[in-house]
Amino acid sequence: MSEAYCDILVTSEDHQRIMGHLFPGDRDEHGAILRAGLVRSGSSLRLLIKDVHPAELGTDYIAGKYGYRALTPTFIHREILQCRDAGLAYLAVHNHGSDRRVAFSKVDLESHERGYPALLDIGRGIPVGALVYGRRSVAADIWLPDGSRRTLGTYHVIGNEVRRLYSQPRRGRKSGSEHDRQVRMFGASGQEILQASKVAVVGLGGVGSLVVEYLARLGVGNLVLIDPDEIESSNLSRVVGATQVDVETGQLKTHIAVRHAREMANNATLQPVTGDVSRQSVAQVLRDCDFIFLAADSMRARLVVNALAHQYLIPVIQMGAKIRQGDCGNLEDAMCTVRHVRPGIGCLWCNGLIDPTQLAVEAKSDSERKEQAYGVHEPNPSVITLNAVAAAHAVNDFLFDFLGLRTGDVEAAYHNFHFDRGKDQRVMPRRSPECRECVHRLAMGDAMDLPVVEG
Repeated sequence: MSEAYCDILVTSEDHQRIMGHLFPGDRDEHGAILRAGLVRSGSSLRLLIKDVHPAELGTDYIAGKYGYRALTPTFIHREILQCRDAGLAYLAVHNHGSDRRVAFSKVDLESHERGYPALLDIGRGIPVGALVYGRRSVAADIWLPDGSRRTLGTYHVIGNEVRRLYSQPRRGRKSGSEHDRQVRMFGASGQEILQASKVAVVGLGGVGSLVVEYLARLGVGNLVLIDPDEIESSNLSRVVGATQVDVETGQLKTHIAVRHAREMANNATLQPVTGDVSRQSVAQVLRDCDFIFLAADSMRARLVVNALAHQYLIPVIQMGAKIRQGDCGNLEDAMCTVRHVRPGIGCLWCNGLIDPTQLAVEAKSDSERKEQAYGVHEPNPSVITLNAVAAAHAVNDFLFDFLGLRTGDVEAAYHNFHFDRGKDQRVMPRRSPECRECVHRLAMGDAMDLPVVEG
């Protein structure tokens, strides 16, 4: 039987908090409890670190009966009850003095055998387990309610960029010749990360269709392609891969995107989802993605994907292009935007980019909007060159952030390109400490409902 794995995701802020507690500079061993949201998708399991509860040395973390140190029964009991009541996983952590390789000791594993069956009983259905940290490595022993156990797949640190830790160093496998030139830039290990990743594109119009092509050519191994619409004649000037025959036969945008991507990525897994991302059945598909590109322009799409970013610790880039004309038909603005949304950072709700009034309007049918004098949505101007700038910048940022290629720490920001003025603008997003989305949803995983409609 092959070994079963569990991926662990944590914000860079919480990872720094964990490492600061475990490695304060005294070369000693320290402990803590982590509470984690769960993501179950088929046979895969992810744990999302939500809270860090440090154990105070000498009070909560004391000399052990069998090993060097151990958490006290009182501290453990309080924490497991809190995890159970919140529907979150319980993870006990401590550190070893190693660097790039780390493993549980024989004493560690024996303590798991003694204590974790009882913790599973108390937890009533939540996973329990342990993590051990080296300075640049992590190992895991996760116990599930069905009696199975899992080790660590990848430990993802999600911040301005994505970092990955393992129990021991990994070597990238040799890539095919079709990716030779880009591998010379980011290495075989970078190409392997792209090949193993699951990336979604929500909205397959002028911007989204270009994003799909770029990702397929880069060698992303698993693409989820979401759009509810059929192609129309007005789309042909900007949707890559679309033809007049597609318009005449009423082809779906998802079908066109898959067909076009397949021409460049024979070995990729392509998952078309024909539907609106605000539908529960569609949004559920995104819960275990590694990255999401949001190219749909509705407020409902922004609301759901923004919630996914924070609730499931998934990096998101929202992008689009906008042309505004004056009353006399003169050009007032021609711009595109690329907005980074990271767990707890860049929240679209915090920054006023999800309009509650427009959300209510979008929930109505066309006939209801007419009756209530809202009008029916008129198509906006759209030009492929503006779309291409947004798509290229978004995928380039994805590449540098997702593979950790930047030479310095670049903060996730909003980037606006105003072409009529020749002006580029970087905007640092606001962060509200009481935000109902990026604060209260953070790392909750399946323990909280998404803001979706049934269907």
